[in-house]
Amino acid sequence: MKVLIAPLDWGLGHATRCIPIINELLETDFEVIIASGGKQKQLLLQEFPSLRFVELKGYGIKYSSKSWLFPLKIIAQIPKILIRIKEENSWLLRFLKAENINIVISDNRFGLHASTTFSVFITHQLYIETGFGSFANYILQKINYHSIKKFNACWIPDFKKENVLAGKLSHPKKNPGTTLQYIGALSRFKKNENAVIKNDVLILLSGPEPQRTILEKKILEDLKTFNGNAVVLRGLPEEKISLNNNVKIFNHLPSEKINELIDESDFIISRSGYTTIMEMISLEKKMILIPTPGQTEQEYLASYLLQQNIALAFNQKDFSLQEAIASAKNFPYRKYNNEKNNLLKDVISELKNQIDFG
Repeated sequence: MKVLIAPLDWGLGHATRCIPIINELLETDFEVIIASGGKQKQLLLQEFPSLRFVELKGYGIKYSSKSWLFPLKIIAQIPKILIRIKEENSWLLRFLKAENINIVISDNRFGLHASTTFSVFITHQLYIETGFGSFANYILQKINYHSIKKFNACWIPDFKKENVLAGKLSHPKKNPGTTLQYIGALSRFKKNENAVIKNDVLILLSGPEPQRTILEKKILEDLKTFNGNAVVLRGLPEEKISLNNNVKIFNHLPSEKINELIDESDFIISRSGYTTIMEMISLEKKMILIPTPGQTEQEYLASYLLQQNIALAFNQKDFSLQEAIASAKNFPYRKYNNEKNNLLKDVISELKNQIDFG
């Protein structure tokens, strides 16, 4: 049984959260084909070198250097996004004519649905914070639901009742008219119970430019006077560089090494991207979140998790590494109940049975 899976090209988070889904599909004896391009394809190729890949053009979203311009910049690109959605739908219909595909799984790519093939949409944002008030949120939700209804099912990487990670984003008052299935928190990482803490802080730099570089410059300046042991992962393809004897800086590392560094670090500083949050939760780490300025989803998630005492949060403009670490040492982190769940396994098994006997 063949399944086509395609992540959105908005950062690497959509690709990394597809990794546990792909692994579960393979364990359930699906033949998996990955549709992707660019950095997302490179990342998934490292994880699944033996799988078949097909090139699929991304949306190519561009970002603003000023936080207040970020939502306006996205709005200005809506016509381009709509054209790309139409193009990817045409691509899919051509691909399905040439290939015997049983299931299409789309992570936030609205054009990857077909009436002839069971189609699944993955999102943690049924409700979207626009930054322009409740009426704008309502309009965007209606547009969002109009697109989600074209899929046979919607998988939500969160929990349905307890341990909710995305707050109202994944639990809106009104649901779309399609089957909703909560598949739990997704993570490519596995916790090492025997890991020994070697680093005071691990800093994971990611997200759109130029905000990634703006935060990096601020943190590197703070690290010049930092007395503890720190590791910085820049998320870039070049080789390792150095700052001080107590600070290690890497541009890029394989997933296994990132997993090891996270396990060996006391505090994790990162953007409040949802996939990063799920991964840190899976490893039971103490998070210090800095949302990308202007990204209303990240700003909401940081605020929500701060209220839940699951993570500490700071805005980028006022961020100080020394002050953040001092605050984190006194912050009443609430232990997140991250008991192993079989939600994803159960949903995929149910889907396989549905296709087998459908």
